[in-house]
Amino acid sequence: MAVLVKGDKAPDFQGLNQKGEQISSTDFKGKKLILYFYPKDNTPGCTAESCNMNDNYQMWLARGYEVIGVSPDSVASHKKFADKFQFGFNLIADTDKKILQDYGVWGEKSMYGRKYMGVMRTTYVIDEDGVIEDVFEKVDTKKHSEQIIKALDIK
Repeated sequence: MAVLVKGDKAPDFQGLNQKGEQISSTDFKGKKLILYFYPKDNTPGCTAESCNMNDNYQMWLARGYEVIGVSPDSVASHKKFADKFQFGFNLIADTDKKILQDYGVWGEKSMYGRKYMGVMRTTYVIDEDGVIEDVFEKVDTKKHSEQIIKALDIK
């Protein structure tokens, strides 16, 4: 599993969104992208993070960024999640975990002493040339947009 860092070329990706439509990194060539990886639809932290990104979605678009969420949940799960909170952006269903592995966010986690494989909540900010501009491994789920703005010094 490769750990991606600032300055790396972002791996290409493709998958189905919550509407069952094919979404690919090539759809975003020449655009800035906030690609966030989260463990599970409709859980407290993931809901807080996704709602924060959605609440600020128009601001991101105005600043030239597209937002995409990725988790191993199914298209049907993403559809329910997106419909429930009226998300304006794409959620990619990575059920085979290929994108998660390509971005180095699928790995061993530990909770209450039990080890298991899961998604390491991580956000990649990718520039127009497909280069990783920043990586957030310690995500403030309730204030993630503010966290990104501050780190990138976006006006």
